[in-house]
Amino acid sequence: MEYVVLGRANMLVSRIALGAYGLQYVENDEAAAELVTMAYQGGINFFDTARHKPLSEVRLGKAIQSIQRQHIILASKSTAPDGATLQADIEASLDAMNCDYIDLYQIENDVFVPTEKSPDDLYKVLRKYQENGKIKHIGFVTESPELAQIAIASDLYETVQLPLNILSPELNIELAQTCEQKDIGFIAMQPLCGGVFRNIPLAYGFLRQYENVIPLWGTRLPEELQQILYFESHPPVIDDKFKEEAKHTRLLFS
Repeated sequence: MEYVVLGRANMLVSRIALGAYGLQYVENDEAAAELVTMAYQGGINFFDTARHKPLSEVRLGKAIQSIQRQHIILASKSTAPDGATLQADIEASLDAMNCDYIDLYQIENDVFVPTEKSPDDLYKVLRKYQENGKIKHIGFVTESPELAQIAIASDLYETVQLPLNILSPELNIELAQTCEQKDIGFIAMQPLCGGVFRNIPLAYGFLRQYENVIPLWGTRLPEELQQILYFESHPPVIDDKFKEEAKHTRLLFS
């Protein structure tokens, strides 16, 4: 497993992350723990979940109890509309995962980008929790490239999470590259295009071209995770043939 620094957050994270929100769909707590343990033993140290998937937070929290906390990077996120709700969400996330701090807490918003001066108080609450050590780093999550662009330009967020995959528009790719230039961590959600695209080698190789991009694989089955870990150890060769196939795929779905 390769490890890279996640932008200015300066966290050393595995080149791939586990989208732990999928833990809510597995059969039981034991199956969830098996998946997390397999990921960790395969070298994954970065786990991302969400407050609006509460069972996933609980199951992730249970699964990591046998792992030394300093060896993993925990991320969660909130869709809270205001500061008071966000504060309650952060406390609930800490309680659900049974931890003293969360490495990366993210605001998820497809309507606007919270700032220090916005009346919703979202960013102020994030900063307060960062100052008291209950969250270490602050990120922004959105499916809107336009909002991601605003968040990047604001220089308020240490990471940005945005859909990025072989079918993404050019703007999303450009934003990943801008994040690299500005030392902002870039987390790619929906690496398989929300399930539309099932060619894992092609999807994996496409994202592998971007050194600063951390794909968030939302796998639910051990077999899927094994395949992803295999391609981490044996990444597809990015040659002219691969690029031509990727180009053809983008044109086919456009």
